[in-house]
Amino acid sequence: MLTLTDNATAIVNTLVSRQTDAADAGLRIHSTPAGGPDGGARLAVLVTPDPEPEDQVVEVSGTRLFLDETAAAALEDKILDAGVDDEGSVSFAVLPQVA
Repeated sequence: MLTLTDNATAIVNTLVSRQTDAADAGLRIHSTPAGGPDGGARLAVLVTPDPEPEDQVVEVSGTRLFLDETAAAALEDKILDAGVDDEGSVSFAVLPQVA
Protein backbone atom coordinates (compact mmCIF):
# COMPACT_ATOMS: atom_id res chain seq x y z
CA MET A 1 0.00 0.00 0.00
CA LEU A 2 1.18 3.53 -0.79
CA THR A 3 2.71 5.34 2.16
CA LEU A 4 3.69 8.99 2.60
CA THR A 5 6.69 10.59 4.23
CA ASP A 6 6.07 13.22 6.90
CA ASN A 7 7.12 15.88 4.36
CA ALA A 8 4.61 14.61 1.79
CA THR A 9 1.82 14.53 4.38
CA ALA A 10 2.49 18.12 5.45
CA ILE A 11 2.82 19.43 1.89
CA VAL A 12 -0.29 17.66 0.58
CA ASN A 13 -2.33 18.90 3.55
CA THR A 14 -1.09 22.46 2.94
CA LEU A 15 -1.83 22.30 -0.80
CA VAL A 16 -5.34 20.98 -0.24
CA SER A 17 -6.23 23.44 2.52
CA ARG A 18 -4.99 26.41 0.46
CA GLN A 19 -6.99 25.44 -2.64
CA THR A 20 -10.35 24.30 -1.27
CA ASP A 21 -12.56 24.39 1.81
CA ALA A 22 -14.25 21.08 0.97
CA ALA A 23 -14.11 18.76 3.98
CA ASP A 24 -13.46 15.63 1.90
CA ALA A 25 -10.98 17.20 -0.53
CA GLY A 26 -7.73 15.54 -1.44
CA LEU A 27 -4.89 15.28 -3.89
CA ARG A 28 -5.80 13.31 -7.02
CA ILE A 29 -2.99 11.38 -8.66
CA HIS A 30 -3.87 10.29 -12.17
CA SER A 31 -2.22 8.97 -15.30
CA THR A 32 -1.62 11.17 -18.32
CA PRO A 33 -1.88 10.09 -21.96
CA ALA A 34 1.88 10.31 -22.62
CA GLY A 35 4.06 7.62 -21.06
CA GLY A 36 7.22 8.47 -19.19
CA PRO A 37 10.67 8.32 -20.83
CA ASP A 38 11.19 4.77 -19.54
CA GLY A 39 7.81 3.64 -20.85
CA GLY A 40 6.27 3.68 -17.38
CA ALA A 41 3.17 5.54 -16.31
CA ARG A 42 3.41 9.31 -16.26
CA LEU A 43 1.45 10.71 -13.34
CA ALA A 44 0.00 14.14 -12.63
CA VAL A 45 -1.53 15.65 -9.50
CA LEU A 46 -4.29 18.12 -8.77
CA VAL A 47 -6.31 19.18 -5.74
CA THR A 48 -9.95 18.19 -6.05
CA PRO A 49 -12.95 18.35 -3.70
CA ASP A 50 -14.03 14.77 -4.44
CA PRO A 51 -12.61 11.59 -5.98
CA GLU A 52 -13.73 10.41 -9.38
CA PRO A 53 -16.16 7.44 -9.17
CA GLU A 54 -13.48 4.91 -10.15
CA ASP A 55 -10.72 6.34 -7.93
CA GLN A 56 -9.17 4.40 -5.08
CA VAL A 57 -9.21 6.56 -1.94
CA VAL A 58 -6.15 6.31 0.30
CA GLU A 59 -6.19 8.09 3.65
CA VAL A 60 -2.98 8.36 5.65
CA SER A 61 -2.96 10.38 8.88
CA GLY A 62 -5.88 12.49 7.66
CA THR A 63 -4.31 13.10 4.25
CA ARG A 64 -6.61 12.02 1.43
CA LEU A 65 -5.26 10.81 -1.90
CA PHE A 66 -7.44 9.84 -4.85
CA LEU A 67 -5.72 7.42 -7.24
CA ASP A 68 -6.95 6.45 -10.68
CA GLU A 69 -6.50 2.81 -11.70
CA THR A 70 -3.08 3.33 -13.32
CA ALA A 71 -1.76 5.41 -10.42
CA ALA A 72 -3.04 2.91 -7.85
CA ALA A 73 -1.22 0.07 -9.63
CA ALA A 74 1.99 2.09 -10.13
CA LEU A 75 2.11 3.34 -6.52
CA GLU A 76 0.84 0.25 -4.71
CA ASP A 77 4.22 -0.61 -3.13
CA LYS A 78 5.80 2.85 -3.11
CA ILE A 79 6.50 5.78 -0.80
CA LEU A 80 5.43 9.28 -1.84
CA ASP A 81 7.84 12.02 -0.79
CA ALA A 82 7.57 15.75 -1.44
CA GLY A 83 9.65 18.86 -1.13
CA VAL A 84 9.45 22.59 -1.71
CA ASP A 85 12.31 24.48 -3.38
CA ASP A 86 13.52 28.01 -2.56
CA GLU A 87 11.00 29.48 -5.00
CA GLY A 88 8.02 27.65 -3.47
CA SER A 89 7.63 25.02 -6.19
CA VAL A 90 6.45 21.64 -4.97
CA SER A 91 7.96 18.45 -6.34
CA PHE A 92 7.01 14.87 -5.66
CA ALA A 93 9.22 11.79 -5.68
CA VAL A 94 8.17 8.16 -5.75
CA LEU A 95 10.49 5.90 -3.80
CA PRO A 96 10.58 2.13 -3.38
CA GLN A 97 9.47 0.71 -0.05
CA VAL A 98 12.24 -1.07 1.81
CA ALA A 99 11.18 -4.55 2.91
